[in-house]
Amino acid sequence: MRVDDFRALVDHLLKDVPPAYLDGVMAVEVSPKSLPHPVRGDVYTLGECIPLEWSGTGADLQSRIVLYHGSFASLARLGEFDWRNEAWETLTHELRHHLEWRANAAALEAYDWAAEENFKRHEGEPFDPAFYRSGERIDAQVWKVDDDVFVEGAAGRPRLGVVEIGWHGRRYRVRIARSPRRAALFVSLQGLAEAPPGEAVLVLRPRPSLLDLFRNSPPPVPQTVAAEPLDG
Repeated sequence: MRVDDFRALVDHLLKDVPPAYLDGVMAVEVSPKSLPHPVRGDVYTLGECIPLEWSGTGADLQSRIVLYHGSFASLARLGEFDWRNEAWETLTHELRHHLEWRANAAALEAYDWAAEENFKRHEGEPFDPAFYRSGERIDAQVWKVDDDVFVEGAAGRPRLGVVEIGWHGRRYRVRIARSPRRAALFVSLQGLAEAPPGEAVLVLRPRPSLLDLFRNSPPPVPQTVAAEPLDG
């Protein structure tokens, strides 16, 4: 299905949604992007509810809902696929997510903070090295903040400066540059076969120690590294 036809389908489905479910939803959009699952090779994110503005109570939250045509198309290529049913399931799921955001002000506040810290990271400003854990949890040791995906590696420095990771069903080798011993590393990965719309970031945190209570940790260190595919 072409993106314009998919957009028309979503507009048609919206007519069947009770108005109360759309309270605070500022837009329902169709994006051409594809969002691959960070771990599973045959899974894609079909839609998202993105919080926008709120006063601190949650009840007045405004959200934007996005359905990703590229993800739908990628799944359709894998086999039999019901575009209408999948679009309806995704749309109603994200509307429920909007209502859950409105009911949980604490989660909204944590996500807002994570987004602010991620903005600082992009701008080269100091940021909290644990901020991504307040984002949306996608899988074990995987979080998402805005369009960026954070994959947390094992604590401590990798042996010989090399670590292997999985991304969307494939294995990659990542060579880490030398850096301060106790600094957390935020390694932006390039060359992934199916990258997210934002950055894929491997986070390597130092192994915790009791001495951390008595000394200041160095600031996180950003790196940009080419991920080398291991399986062709």
